[in-house]
Parts: sequence; structure tokens; C-alpha cells
Amino acid sequence: METAVETDEAIPAKKSKKPLIIGVLLALICGGGGFYSVFAGLILAPDHGMSESAHDDVPALPDVAFVPIDPVIVALGEGNQSRHLKFTAQVEVTSAHVADVTLLVPRILDVFNSYLSAVDPMTLEESAAIVRVRAQLLRRIQVVTGEGRVRDLLITEFVLN
Repeated sequence: METAVETDEAIPAKKSKKPLIIGVLLALICGGGGFYSVFAGLILAPDHGMSESAHDDVPALPDVAFVPIDPVIVALGEGNQSRHLKFTAQVEVTSAHVADVTLLVPRILDVFNSYLSAVDPMTLEESAAIVRVRAQLLRRIQVVTGEGRVRDLLITEFVLN
């Protein structure tokens, strides 16, 4: 009988799970309340405190249109070391010049092909290469289309493989 008494004393009493359940319920209630208040815009609203007249003061967007240029794939290097550059861009123009620039897209593609095929592949791997290529191509496009028609060149794809 002594062994039975010793084993009963060695087993600790079970702890209550009531505080754990209460803590989880409180966390869920607080989390749900916080989500609802942010979702409903009661707190952290993006235009909190702004009147309707503040929305009227936002300036209108400039008169901008984009003329897409077909993708250009240029072979770089010679022989077994041949690599390819895939280049896609859009030309930023004013709405009044969209038709003029669209008419000249074949000449713009010719400028792209001529310039990109002449660039050294090692130059294209430099970190600032895309900035220089963009500046060179923009200047050439402005010469082809005439001054004042093209505002900017946006490079949308520049993949060297």
C-alpha cells in the first residue's frame, strides 16, 4: 500500500484551462474590433479630416498619351558568344501628336535596331546602361519625329540573355 500512496503524491493536480480560453476569446474579440474599425474607416482612414473642397484642389493630369513600340530583339556579339537583347518601349507624346508619331513608328524601330545592334554587349551589362541607352534613343527619336512631338521614352522591357 505504500507504493500506491507514493504514486498518488507524485502526480501533480491538473491546471485549469479557463484562463487560456478567456485569453484567446479576448484576443479574438479585440482583433475583430480592430479590424472592423480600420475596415469601416473609423480609424486610420486615408482622407481622415479632409473636406470635400480638398479633393477639388488636386491638379488635373497633363495631356499625355503613349504610343507603343513593337518589341525589338537584337543579336549582340558574334559567333558562339552571341547574345540577344529584347527591348520594348513606349513613347510619351501629347494627345495632339499621337497620329504623327504613330505614322513614324517604322522609322523609330529602325533607329532602335541601328543603335542597339551597335552597342557593345559589355556596356549593356553595366548598372547605368539603361539610363544611357534611354537618353541616346530618346534623342534619336526626337530627331526622327521632329522637335516637340516626343516628350519621353519609357522602357518597359530590357532583357539581356
